[in-house]
Amino acid sequence: MVFENLSSKLQTVFKKLRGQGRLTEKNIEEAMREVRLALLEADVNYKVVKDFVNKVKEKAVGQEVLNSLTPAQQVIKVVSDALTELMGVKEERLTFADNPPTVIMLVGLQGAGKTSTAGKLAGMLKKQGKRPLLVAADIYRPAAIKQLQVLGKQIDVTVFSMAEGATPVEIANNGLEYAQSYQKDVVIIDTAGRLHINEELMNELKDIESDVAPTEILLVIDAMTGQDAVNVADSFKKALNLTGIILTKLDSDTRGGAALSVRAVTNCPIKFAGSGEKMDNLEVFYPERMASRILGMGDVLTLIEKATANVDEDKAKKMMHKMRKAEFNLEDFLEQMREMRKLGPLENILEMLPGNMTKQLKGVQVDEKELVKIEAIIQSMTVQERLNPSVINGSRRKRIAKGSGTTISDINRLLNQFEQSRKMMKQFAEFSEGNVGKGKMKKGKGKMPKMPFWN
Repeated sequence: MVFENLSSKLQTVFKKLRGQGRLTEKNIEEAMREVRLALLEADVNYKVVKDFVNKVKEKAVGQEVLNSLTPAQQVIKVVSDALTELMGVKEERLTFADNPPTVIMLVGLQGAGKTSTAGKLAGMLKKQGKRPLLVAADIYRPAAIKQLQVLGKQIDVTVFSMAEGATPVEIANNGLEYAQSYQKDVVIIDTAGRLHINEELMNELKDIESDVAPTEILLVIDAMTGQDAVNVADSFKKALNLTGIILTKLDSDTRGGAALSVRAVTNCPIKFAGSGEKMDNLEVFYPERMASRILGMGDVLTLIEKATANVDEDKAKKMMHKMRKAEFNLEDFLEQMREMRKLGPLENILEMLPGNMTKQLKGVQVDEKELVKIEAIIQSMTVQERLNPSVINGSRRKRIAKGSGTTISDINRLLNQFEQSRKMMKQFAEFSEGNVGKGKMKKGKGKMPKMPFWN
């Protein structure tokens, strides 16, 4: 999970601060020394770390903090505010041209994820009511054009390309003309990358910028490159009129150095973050919410937004009603699992939970392959078996195992865990309505059952 190591270290520092009856400048000095080490280990640019720590220290040793009733909490707030400011204070949205089409040019090194990001961005804008056009201007990477065409087909967005021999500048210009002719209001140009910064790459990008005058030039950076991302961003910033940054593979970076460094060094806002391979795994970058995640306070707002956008409200209400009536069956279980998967990888969902809830799930590993196995098992059952699992005897278990390519042990494990889950879900449903002990779980029945996809 993103920032996992940094988050863990910072929470340890704050735990020590809370243990102090009264804070002194010495306490804060020691805490800031540990914060500095944590940031450096997270691969944050050393100049950024130095400025950050000095700024926090200056505010944290003020009389308003040291003399407050909860000085440790005040220090945490100072750190939270400083982290938010470091990443940009507030979210930065795309700028759209007064006279369409809006031209968005994606640039970056090879392997950063420009092509897939172009598809994700087009899909996001289409959901917002825009009419995007993807322009395949990467003529160097083998299969780059084909990849963009496949992505375009997935999201039902037109991809403009030209025959072999056309230059990237010609493709960009003709793509813009095509967009104007077919009333496309956003043009997303996927440009070629290189394995490293070179003059040829920059000159080509400058020519495209000069000819099509893009509204947005977004630098796509692989978050896992750490401090190198800062050097890359700085080089592109000097050559082009960058308007923003998209961080990709943020879910795979446990350090988070790029996210904390690149904004401060380039003064370019991080506009989006990619956190998965699916076409909807591109999100607006919220500095305040990211700071909250880093400090172990979760990101409930993003989780709610994901649920609102992806989960069917009517289905959720029906599911809650079934839980209360103890009518929850394996068909419901399968449906609920599919709805949950719409929210993205389960590791990412757990990351958005507040600190106390995350601690309860500490050590839990989510096995996505198990979800596929569960789906195969339930789909191999008859309707009667799904609605009433109690009828599944020995011979039925053999048939289900054979049909799903699993073992009888897998069937037994799923049925046992489903039964535990059903009981627990009924308690949760009652708890949400305050029907049990005025909002309290029954004694001895509040233990979370181990779900089939948790190791």
